[in-house]
Amino acid sequence: MKPVERRFLVFGQTLTALQWEGEGEPVLALHGWLDNAASYVPLAGHVARPMVAMDFSGHGHSGHRPPEVVTHLVDHVRDVQAVADQLGWERFTLVGHSMGAGIACLFAAACPERVSRLVLIEGLGPPATPGKEVATTLRKALDDMQALEGKRKPVYTEVADAVAARTKGFGGLSHEASALLVERGLMPVDGGWTWRADSRLRLTSSLRLTEEQVEGFLRHITAPVCLVLGEQGMGGQGTFDHRLEWLASVEVVRLPGRHHLHMEQPGEVARAIEDFLQRHPVVTD
Repeated sequence: MKPVERRFLVFGQTLTALQWEGEGEPVLALHGWLDNAASYVPLAGHVARPMVAMDFSGHGHSGHRPPEVVTHLVDHVRDVQAVADQLGWERFTLVGHSMGAGIACLFAAACPERVSRLVLIEGLGPPATPGKEVATTLRKALDDMQALEGKRKPVYTEVADAVAARTKGFGGLSHEASALLVERGLMPVDGGWTWRADSRLRLTSSLRLTEEQVEGFLRHITAPVCLVLGEQGMGGQGTFDHRLEWLASVEVVRLPGRHHLHMEQPGEVARAIEDFLQRHPVVTD
């Protein structure tokens, strides 16, 4: 089924999304860093539930934050809440991949009454910075922001060149998956095509949570959690193992695949998610 384009006015900014019809409790899907809502197109073909995949601010077709604004991860959490409110969803299943998984964890911890089930793909909480490194991290972020003014986005004469470049991104990506992201992630400019994404997304984060703070968030999640990991992705490196004990209820599913396994093996990932949802049915009053 072809998705419908959605637009939401959130705090003076337009956020966009893709929406699929279906039956059952709705699913709100959050993409990873420098990806966009199209990352859920393959998975949506195997899911019969109503689903909305957001474009985060600065990603996909969504608008960018004002030039004077420094964006933090928690700003995306507020956007998730606003989009869910405009959809009229009081309670829903939340799915997140990579950065989106970190944002999903923060939302599920802060607003546990709104998340019935939490599905995390290649991510468990946001990245953390040791407390002793916060000052040097901030300095790096300040230097990055000053240097950004002299930088320009790459321009590709052919869309195929952008697709080839995207396949070499974090974790590697198939040509087919890359083409999906590129189609939604490019815009025409003089001389060819360039990325729609906000250039500030590539800057060092000015302020990250510490691992102790991440633990505090994860311990406040009350929804059952399904963590889907790719054996050739971050999950195969044991990246999140030490955080598992902070969750009250978690099932870990390890599947063959890379960081974007929900795009490259959508059928297997969809089956794992559906099995989890069937084991944890929504309780209605």
